[in-house]
Amino acid sequence: MRNATPFAAGRRFDVICLGRFAVDFYAQQIGARLEDVTSFAKYLGGSSANTAFGCARLGLNAALISRVGDDALGRFLVETIAREGCDVSHVGVDPSRLTGAVVLGIEDKDTFPLIFLRENCADMAIAESDVDEAFIAQSKALLITGTHFSTAHVDRISKLALDRARKNDVRTILDIDYRPVLWGLTARGDGATRYVRSDTVTAHLQGILPRIDLVVGTIEEFNIAGGSTDIIESLAAVRQVTPAVLLVKRGPLGCAVIDGPIPRSLDAAFNGRGVDVEVLNVLGAGDAFSAGFLSGWARGEDYDACCRYANACGALVVSRHGCAPAMPTRVELDYFLANAAQIPRPDQDAKLTRLHRVTAPRPVRDPVFAFAFDHRNQFFDLAQQAGAGEARLPKLKRLFVEAVAQTESSLGLAGVIGMLCDDRYGQDALNAATGRGWWIGRPVELPGSNPLVFDRGRSIGTSLIAWPQEHVVKCLVRFHPDDDVDSRLEQEAQIRALYDAVQSSGHELLLEIIPPRELPRAVDTVYRAIQRLYNLNIFPEWWKLEPIAAAEWAAIDALIEERDPYCRGVLLLGQAADAGALAAGFDEARSSRTCRGFAVGRTIFHEPSRQWLSGDIDDAALVGAVRANFEALIRAWRKARGETAAKRGAVAGIREAAA
Repeated sequence: MRNATPFAAGRRFDVICLGRFAVDFYAQQIGARLEDVTSFAKYLGGSSANTAFGCARLGLNAALISRVGDDALGRFLVETIAREGCDVSHVGVDPSRLTGAVVLGIEDKDTFPLIFLRENCADMAIAESDVDEAFIAQSKALLITGTHFSTAHVDRISKLALDRARKNDVRTILDIDYRPVLWGLTARGDGATRYVRSDTVTAHLQGILPRIDLVVGTIEEFNIAGGSTDIIESLAAVRQVTPAVLLVKRGPLGCAVIDGPIPRSLDAAFNGRGVDVEVLNVLGAGDAFSAGFLSGWARGEDYDACCRYANACGALVVSRHGCAPAMPTRVELDYFLANAAQIPRPDQDAKLTRLHRVTAPRPVRDPVFAFAFDHRNQFFDLAQQAGAGEARLPKLKRLFVEAVAQTESSLGLAGVIGMLCDDRYGQDALNAATGRGWWIGRPVELPGSNPLVFDRGRSIGTSLIAWPQEHVVKCLVRFHPDDDVDSRLEQEAQIRALYDAVQSSGHELLLEIIPPRELPRAVDTVYRAIQRLYNLNIFPEWWKLEPIAAAEWAAIDALIEERDPYCRGVLLLGQAADAGALAAGFDEARSSRTCRGFAVGRTIFHEPSRQWLSGDIDDAALVGAVRANFEALIRAWRKARGETAAKRGAVAGIREAAA
């Protein structure tokens, strides 16, 4: 079925979404009453924002018009949607109102209690200046959801936005998004009720429909728009007031597209078939559906393609926890469309889950210059040798953070600098470093353990609950592919447990592979160790390896590019080598396509730390000495890579644009 929608050429945006922008607090205990839930996951939410998020993730040039409060939740929302590539230049900050929120539960496949916390919230207070005509005129289409016609104020602003869109040849979309509680038709705490008949709401919507080119809604939502409990009668009433294309969401049956006379039944309309998956959570699936449909519609694709995208996006989201973070990327969507018949449980399909994890936008990390001071035994020994108390070590590591900050500032390394730090002596340091945009790794292995033992006990997933999401899980494994079978299997079981834990927690994983020295070492030992882990379907975001020869780098590059093209890269470790040896290692790695930088420790900290713990130098001298060593390694890396100031500036510009 042909999509004949006329779009203006040369527009900056494919779609601008106007409306709800709030935080979703999703219950983590599935099957529990909302009264009995004990913890929640925090996600981006709000119908308009979810749709803009999904459109951006699928590759459209999307923008959002809305407001947030001057609070941490508002900043979370803006930062989250901006990372997807959505324009937020017209998301205002309201100094007198809080960001909206929703609390949601999942009791069973049909019961989803939710409470809207939206009393006088920021996104319901958008102003005329927010719907700037020049900005709206830069888009092919403008989408507004029904909630933003539910009060006198937002009704006036939303109608003004529609008028400005139509004046500038911008196609208009209404997602009916009927929430009776937000129209004052149910008790305040009853957000779960999806339909209440209301002649007032019906008349209000029918006054808006003449301005609309595409109307999107469920059967219940078209019934409120048409004023009947019979869908065909409702659609006929809608058709009397608008020639718009009508897109009816039919859940597992798919969707119907009606761009002319109303048929005798929905089955007689053009229908896109649904995708059969096991349902976990229907909340937000409609927003994913809309994003999928618009990803084809705004590009002029026929309705068959638009419906395929829409139904697949909806199916993926109903199978997952949350809405916006559950939405697919284009790579993921294409894979699902090609294999949907074999994937009844998308949430349990390993390849689909991996694509969902690795194809979403991530901060660019190339290169990474990391100061590694996650050592524990070595610092204890240094303190003992210096006659200093163990209690001094947290301050020492906190001073290292100051050194890293000064290096970042002096060399202009925003987005490049990093550190490895433990939480035994370095919790204060981790707290001070978190939130700066640094690459931060944290160890989980018990120092010196072989086979691998986790520092905080076997239940590694429990430990990760308390970690900030930005922290990278680092694990050093004394792994050798030719180790005795029992030892190797124990190692592999522990690595598998860790890998599964980070898949659940969402943290990135760095595996540091050092073959035990007591076993024979061949030129391909590290290569085969990595290969073995790939064979076990273990795909860490990062590897950390000893310096190796150029020929070994070429082989490892080829292996990683073949087995895991989404790998973030390899970092070089130091193992207390002197600066000259490390510079030689950097030189061997200069042609590597996967080596992204280094994470070096003792070469930088050992001597300054010994002197500080012994009382021979003060805090400022320690920071200066550590900085000098760290910056010398950065210069050596850049020299090996032939990096000029001009080249570094160009790379920084690319990184800034990607961010």
